[in-house]
Amino acid sequence: MKIFVLVFLTLTVVQLQIAAQDAKQIIQNVLDLQNGKSNQAEMEMTLVRPKYTRSISMKSWSLGMDYFMIYIAEPDRDKGQVFLKRSNDMWNWMPNISRMIKIPPSMMAQNWMGSDFTNDDLVKMNSLVEDYEHKLTGEETIEGYPCHIIELIPKPHSAVVWGKIMVWVAKDEYYQLRVEYYDEDFDLINKMEASDVKQFDDRKLPSRLVMTPLNKKGQQTIMNYKSISFSVDLPESFFSQQNMKRIK
Repeated sequence: MKIFVLVFLTLTVVQLQIAAQDAKQIIQNVLDLQNGKSNQAEMEMTLVRPKYTRSISMKSWSLGMDYFMIYIAEPDRDKGQVFLKRSNDMWNWMPNISRMIKIPPSMMAQNWMGSDFTNDDLVKMNSLVEDYEHKLTGEETIEGYPCHIIELIPKPHSAVVWGKIMVWVAKDEYYQLRVEYYDEDFDLINKMEASDVKQFDDRKLPSRLVMTPLNKKGQQTIMNYKSISFSVDLPESFFSQQNMKRIK
């Protein structure tokens, strides 16, 4: 009897380890699909508020998991602003005052460009693999896509904003169709939904992302991707503070 129990417990532990590995690999597949080895994109972000709507046009470049740059093209009052991510560090070039600002860890939870995305969402977007423990928790169909539901809990000492993240991933396509963001008390704060799958270069991806804060009625941020090119030739030197002042 003791041997049976031991074997049962051993098999259960192994099964849990395999499930965790599978969940982690699914998240990695999502990031590989979204980012490729490198990419260049154009998008429009619309801030919807109870009393107004504002749009921001931008360009972005990324290389691997550690390098990311955004150039603000419109409106005129924001034009020329550049945000640079290198590993876990983030800088903001503000041409109107000719100033380079390093965004400190204390500002990671603040909203980016007045949107419902945080600075942490940008800097940590690729840390979902390494900074969290992963667990398959169920299945659900979204917009006709059967999805895995994956729970992400921060590893001890991980420098992240969210206390828990729930991700819905299309089983066959690896589209990230829904993300829920919880605070340290596991209260749901933000919800992101992806839709409108389109062909971008050599792959299909959701082109529309909607981030909705649950405690702010009538407020959301909509990100529409206009174009994405993958396997772009981008050296690491492209992602420099010097290039932030030249990029257009």
